[in-house]
Amino acid sequence: MERIDLLLTGIGRLVTPQGSVPRYGEEMRHVLEIEHAAIAIRGDRIALVGPQADVLAQLNGAEIAETLDAGGCLVTPGLVDPHTHLVHGGSREHELSLKRSGVPYLDILAQGGGILSTVKATRAASERELYDKAFKSLDIMLLNGVTTVEAKSGYGLTLDDERKQLRVAKRLHEGHPVDVVPTFMGAHAVPAEYKGRSDEFVDLLVQEMLPEVAREGLAEFCDVFCEHGVFTIQQSRRILQEGKLLGLIPKIHADEIESLGGAELAGEVGAISAEHLLAASDEGMRMLAANGVIPVLLPGTSFNLGLKQHARAREMIDTFRLPVALSTDYNPGSCPTESIQLIMMLASLNLRLLPEEIITSCTINAAAAIGRANDIGSIEAGKRADLTVFDAPNIAYLPYHFGINHTFGVIKNGKVAVWDRRIEGRRSAGER
Repeated sequence: MERIDLLLTGIGRLVTPQGSVPRYGEEMRHVLEIEHAAIAIRGDRIALVGPQADVLAQLNGAEIAETLDAGGCLVTPGLVDPHTHLVHGGSREHELSLKRSGVPYLDILAQGGGILSTVKATRAASERELYDKAFKSLDIMLLNGVTTVEAKSGYGLTLDDERKQLRVAKRLHEGHPVDVVPTFMGAHAVPAEYKGRSDEFVDLLVQEMLPEVAREGLAEFCDVFCEHGVFTIQQSRRILQEGKLLGLIPKIHADEIESLGGAELAGEVGAISAEHLLAASDEGMRMLAANGVIPVLLPGTSFNLGLKQHARAREMIDTFRLPVALSTDYNPGSCPTESIQLIMMLASLNLRLLPEEIITSCTINAAAAIGRANDIGSIEAGKRADLTVFDAPNIAYLPYHFGINHTFGVIKNGKVAVWDRRIEGRRSAGER
């Protein structure tokens, strides 16, 4: 046995899905549980995992650089947040009274608030300001056990400002322990200067923005907000198909508020994921299943907007056999939270997911929603050593004991990123 760089012992319970593909339907409940486990890490990869006695026996005579005792904690794969609007300027707490007074979200948008308010703040912010603000959010996510996030643009709505957001996402990926996966979402809203001329804005997107973003390699995915008052099915199809021709994998904000056929479109264009889906039709869910599209559900958004309707997660899993993923939808308007553990609780309460389904949704299925399931999302030999250590006895305890952060430690790329609830080796803000 070659040298082991880090040996994690004293794991009270290890829980992980297995494999390098999303788990469908009832498979989401199938997780491996090992009591009194250990994990051996070489470089940034898992070398061995299993019962501690077995792992130690296999390591007999091996050089072990560092041994770390998990103290009986629960260990899962590093959590993955596959839908965030991480990079943005400003905040929107001033809209809270409007929402609580019953003003619909799309009405706030039509009045120049909502996304357009954040567009104004993001355009005015420097790259350094956007970087520092997002860096703090990534710290919170890391301390909550997240090791990989997706980050969408969409608060610039001009070529230069969209590129600015995506450049910041790239810098964050390089400068923060959490991996950041970029998505171009220039089709997040119709900017004020194109009000009443949405087709012209779509022309700008497909003729100028998409080619430049693809040419510079600033994004892996292309997303669009397909919704009444934003982008139509026809406009969304055109944007996603043009992006696909340029090598950007389609994603779609689909059927969040009204059933427009966004889920059906996701299946038609071969999207990797369809996101929100509160109003998705049965036919839409059949199209998702038939075309291998991963539904990314965002229970924090429906909770924060005070909606009575939630995504039909139980039907997605039990009837349509879909591979559900969960995410925060962290953004300054409809879901201003970085806490994936809050999302776990809401998934249990409002979506009626079981603890095993929740863990699967936040690991292997979330990884698959951003094309990373072959590398992260499960604890297996050969996969990246991204691990979350919870001060909890089992996975049911995470949504059960809510409103606190259970994360004790995080190992990212084989290195300790968080331990004893503190970020390791933190540089000062001036060194970022």
